[in-house]
Amino acid sequence: MAKKKTETLSLIDTFSDFKETKNIDRTTMVGVLEESFRSVIAKLFGSDENFDVIVNPDKGDFEIYRNREVVADGEVTQSNKQIPLSEAREIDPDYEVGEEVSETIDFAKFGRRAILTLRQTLASKILELEHDSLYNKYKDRVGEIIAAEVYQTWKSETLLMDDENNELLLPKSQQIPRDFFHKGDTVRAVIDRVDNANGNPKIYLSRTSPAFLQRLLEAEIPEISDGLITLRRIARIPGERAKIAVESYDDRIDPVGACVGVKGSRIHSIVRELNNESIDVINYSSNTSIFIQRALSPATVSSITLNEEERKAEVYLQPEEVSLAIGKGGMNIKLASMLTEYTIDVFREVDAASQTEDIYLDEFSDEIDQWVIDAIKGIGLDTARDVLNAPREMLIEKADLEEDTVDEVLRILQAEFEDEEK
Repeated sequence: MAKKKTETLSLIDTFSDFKETKNIDRTTMVGVLEESFRSVIAKLFGSDENFDVIVNPDKGDFEIYRNREVVADGEVTQSNKQIPLSEAREIDPDYEVGEEVSETIDFAKFGRRAILTLRQTLASKILELEHDSLYNKYKDRVGEIIAAEVYQTWKSETLLMDDENNELLLPKSQQIPRDFFHKGDTVRAVIDRVDNANGNPKIYLSRTSPAFLQRLLEAEIPEISDGLITLRRIARIPGERAKIAVESYDDRIDPVGACVGVKGSRIHSIVRELNNESIDVINYSSNTSIFIQRALSPATVSSITLNEEERKAEVYLQPEEVSLAIGKGGMNIKLASMLTEYTIDVFREVDAASQTEDIYLDEFSDEIDQWVIDAIKGIGLDTARDVLNAPREMLIEKADLEEDTVDEVLRILQAEFEDEEK
């Protein structure tokens, strides 16, 4: 008796576990439960076609009926589908040959092995359905913003839960550098990608993607969401600075002013969400030269030479504008290159008189190591004037030289011209 009671409880637990499973609709749940019961019944009796399985999800229980034809005693050929008359009349004395007997089946009587098989079948189905449900929910939502609650933070990623307790992952590489989360915090991010390797879906979020900034702009600026202003390009150095290019086909709308708002009121909430990432808004232009000039703002460009085939631009500025074009740590020119999709090289503009005399770098081999000269020539600078007109930061980054080495080269070259002037 104790064993039967335990098996019955096990069945109730099985049903309850499945009934409480999230993200599975009622029709699917009933169908899977019935299919699982029939699978076990077919193994036990060879066929399930004469069984009725009724699942009651509201009550949290189930009923199984076996239907058999009444035949005369001694004429039973299929015990699963036929019942002798004497046995049928033990159920109800009014039964006659040819009638159908429907009797309740106690699944617990099938034994522990049958119940265990049922539990394993259901567990497998539950997991499969949960994975399918999660994948189907998110597979077409890449690029959307979602708000989720922080559940746990590890060194390499943060685990979040959506409103249905599905797990979402925010990798450290997709977090803004100054992001710091506590358990229970609500975090906004964009759905970056949905992986479904081996039928095990994983939802990855991002706060560093340009798409995240785009969705924030669409949410905060009605003219963008209404289509009056178009976001043409976005470039970001997450947590530091971003540049966006906007355009409007309505002459009555100032796209830059509409995005920034009075005293920056519209852009401020976005800046705060991005941990004080500054945002430059510029007018887009299909004219590449104009677009590059705007992208290098706040610097004022004197002239531009384009190589459209290689997507390169040589930009010439007055000496005092060079540092503005490059920006702190080279950030401004890097963002401008990302925004315009052109490699931008900045040069100082000098008077024609000072350009008349020049010296090839190889002539300084007695003062400058040959490997340093080769490194500088490798980025297209062959003469002393070329080097002196190029920004110091460009020499450091593109020629891959130490700051002290670059400073020493500049000192030697400058001294040569000063001596000539004297």
